[in-house]
Amino acid sequence: MLLEPGKIVTGKVTGISPFGAFVSLGEGKTGLVHISEVALSYVKNVSDFLKENDEVKVKIISIDDNGKVSLSIKQALLEEKKKNAASAPARVPKTERVEFTKKSEAPLSFEDMMSKFKQASDEKMQDLKRGLESKRGSSYRRSGGSF
Repeated sequence: MLLEPGKIVTGKVTGISPFGAFVSLGEGKTGLVHISEVALSYVKNVSDFLKENDEVKVKIISIDDNGKVSLSIKQALLEEKKKNAASAPARVPKTERVEFTKKSEAPLSFEDMMSKFKQASDEKMQDLKRGLESKRGSSYRRSGGSF
């Protein structure tokens, strides 16, 4: 297999260190995934995310003159997300949709749409406030809302 920067390949984790993970790419080639390139989130301990013998998809970041291969799991994940996002149409979950006009009604004016939006927003804020008050407990309500 020809290794070149930018290519996404599958490898096997052969070792874990405090600064990253070593990944075997086959044909005797091994690369390093630096701790900053292990996951999309902050990584304090590599072994929380990877174990030896795990199969991982990695992107080849670079190959230096000495043959050291730098790899990234994070960049491979981001590229897969891009491909999936491009192939799937963007959809807004039904709970996030607010319909301002009915198909049978005449189009609403800007002021009417803003009024409906404000009303929906106020209702959501009231729901959030009710949820916070229930989490704070009864002592908060009895004391008038201050500690």
